[in-house]
Amino acid sequence: MPSAKLKIMAVDKIKLKNGAIIPAIGLGLWKVKDEITFDQMFKAAIEAGYRHFDDAQAYGNEQYLGNCWRKYGLKRDELFITTKILTQNFGYKATLKSFNESLTKLQTDYVDLLLIHFPGPYWLRKEKWRAMEEIKKSGRAKSIGVSNHYVKHLKELEAFATEMPVVNQIEMHIFLQQQEVRDYCKKLGIQIEAYSPLAHAQIMNDPIIQQIAEKYNKTYSQIMLRWCLDNEAIPLPKSTTPSRIEENINIFDFKLDKDDLSKLATLNRDKKTLWRSIISS
Repeated sequence: MPSAKLKIMAVDKIKLKNGAIIPAIGLGLWKVKDEITFDQMFKAAIEAGYRHFDDAQAYGNEQYLGNCWRKYGLKRDELFITTKILTQNFGYKATLKSFNESLTKLQTDYVDLLLIHFPGPYWLRKEKWRAMEEIKKSGRAKSIGVSNHYVKHLKELEAFATEMPVVNQIEMHIFLQQQEVRDYCKKLGIQIEAYSPLAHAQIMNDPIIQQIAEKYNKTYSQIMLRWCLDNEAIPLPKSTTPSRIEENINIFDFKLDKDDLSKLATLNRDKKTLWRSIISS
């Protein structure tokens, strides 16, 4: 059984505003609901150097992550584990109860980052965030944050939060650059995480990205992921293919220069690939 001596690729680390350290890339676990596929994906990921795993109650696979990190002999403090509270688990009691269930599935007594998955109904957000703050104070979540929160949601949160989020996870990629929410989060010291950083491979033939990829001797996908890093966002690519898992993490040996970043800034199309209506409230 593989354990201790694994191939480790050098991955940058980022300090959150509360002092916590987070790897600058994570593996997204969305839609991986087959246990064998999950196991193979996890093994490929740790061999490539991933230690940051982005999970959620809604993904239905927290138990697989719990099984895998123990199966492959990893120490808990080697990993950065994120999970998110399901939208339906709103309210103070439901948040606490569901989080305890997540810890059991993940086979751990804490997570590194706990997020609210979606803003949800306004009248329940205050109680939900109160539960999040309580979990953080108990030490069962080292950091707390939000996902799919935009400026109006963050402003609402500021009105009642004792402790503001340290992370906001949003869909972000070259074709959906999210400048408004990025600027607001930077003002508040909130780290952006970029889910769907490859735009679900919907636009993989842009000539500007292709030209830049050739310049750096990198792939099209690697340029899209490096763009996130160079715009102060943590990319969370998802793949179950070992070669792509390894390709996606191999982005820490170069940086895009100013001219290339300027060219890529012109490619924004405000193209959302997910959740067009669910986060509008």
